[in-house]
Amino acid sequence: MDSIQEMLYSLPFLTVISAIVAYVMATRFNLYPVIIYVSKTKNLMDEPEERRVHTNKVPNLGGMGLFITFSLTLLLFVPFLNNTVSDLSHLLSLLSATIILLFLGIKDDLVLMTPKKKLVIQLIAVSMVCVLRDIRITDFHGLLGLRELPFFVSVIFTIFVFVLVINAVNLIDGIDGLAASISILASLGFGIAFFMANNYLMTLLSAVLIGSLFGFLKYNFSKDHKIFMGDCGSLIVGFLLAYQGIKFMNINPNVVHEYNSENSSILLLAILSYPLFDLLRVFLVRIKQKKSPFVADGNHIHHRLLRLGLNHKQATMFLVVSNLILITITFLTNGLAINLHLLVVVAFGSLLYLLPFLSVFEEFNAENIDAELQNLKTDEYSGTNLNSNSLINDTEQEPGVIKLMTTNNQNNTNTTLNNHNLAQNRSRKLNFLAGEKNSTVNGDASKVQLDTNELNTK
Repeated sequence: MDSIQEMLYSLPFLTVISAIVAYVMATRFNLYPVIIYVSKTKNLMDEPEERRVHTNKVPNLGGMGLFITFSLTLLLFVPFLNNTVSDLSHLLSLLSATIILLFLGIKDDLVLMTPKKKLVIQLIAVSMVCVLRDIRITDFHGLLGLRELPFFVSVIFTIFVFVLVINAVNLIDGIDGLAASISILASLGFGIAFFMANNYLMTLLSAVLIGSLFGFLKYNFSKDHKIFMGDCGSLIVGFLLAYQGIKFMNINPNVVHEYNSENSSILLLAILSYPLFDLLRVFLVRIKQKKSPFVADGNHIHHRLLRLGLNHKQATMFLVVSNLILITITFLTNGLAINLHLLVVVAFGSLLYLLPFLSVFEEFNAENIDAELQNLKTDEYSGTNLNSNSLINDTEQEPGVIKLMTTNNQNNTNTTLNNHNLAQNRSRKLNFLAGEKNSTVNGDASKVQLDTNELNTK
């Protein structure tokens, strides 16, 4: 009996069960379907815009489901831990800050707020854990020659890190599954470190967040019951990742021997590398273009992947795998001196995340389209065979398929397109596929207008 009780209260068991309960709560209690129904009924939807990647109205209050799932599951399992008064006070301040960010996000999702107002409210929420509960980055462990930080500098820098991570996660929430998947990967890394350090509360927090995010992904990828995370979700998730990251940096080096905890700041950069790198790159691009860094555009890395032809799931998978590769490289090189370790991580990270911007991918994409057109036997837009031997205007064999508009009042005769015309037709179709030239298709037949000088007629 004692052994069963010991197993039930063990950290591995509580970690797995809490994640499962969070997922079940998100997917089996009609939580998200109710939010989706209310959003559609009250027209609380994300409107399609030019820079958006969706074309239909979609509910964007998924953060409400995330908060309910996360907070209820966490409160359900906390009593099973041997918590101190300090642990409970930290938990209370954490949940209070997430509530503030939740309402901030809901208001921003429904009524757009200015960046200044959002920043002020974010500072208030962050100060509740940073100042009141003394959650701070206190030591750089020799990174860039810095060691222990003075109290005031530590507070200011920690608040800056919180706000930076919150907004970085908010900015990557641009395609289905990306922000949630990156957050799952980050929470998994933090959770493993907390487990090694026997930090029960933080391990439980990471597990519950992972289960909650998996539950959200089921509806985020759904076609019939689709919902977006929205600012109310991305702000909360960003805050929780920043909170885990700072706790991760403050793990006692004496209780962890599986990795060099002196380089924990570099591991933290690797875990949160994608949102931070994308934020830095987008801000630099906007400043270079003489735009405000806070004006939304389509210059994110995930937008680039979509333009290369990847769908949402493929783009998300590419970025998650890239982030995982960088984390693995960082862990394997963890024995390096901290500043050299930083250079290695920055170099590999830049290589991974800038890979989609290489010009070779543009050429590769164009060659694939050209090859597809060359091998295509039938024009899928007009039902016309593109083979030069069969491009004959025969109204008996292909009634109404192609009408050649000529200006010399010739009767409809058998007309053969020469090689030049064939190349031009293929070029037109290539432009259509590449999005470089607009063409229209009406009914089941395409009307192709050709200059009479380009026709060889009998």
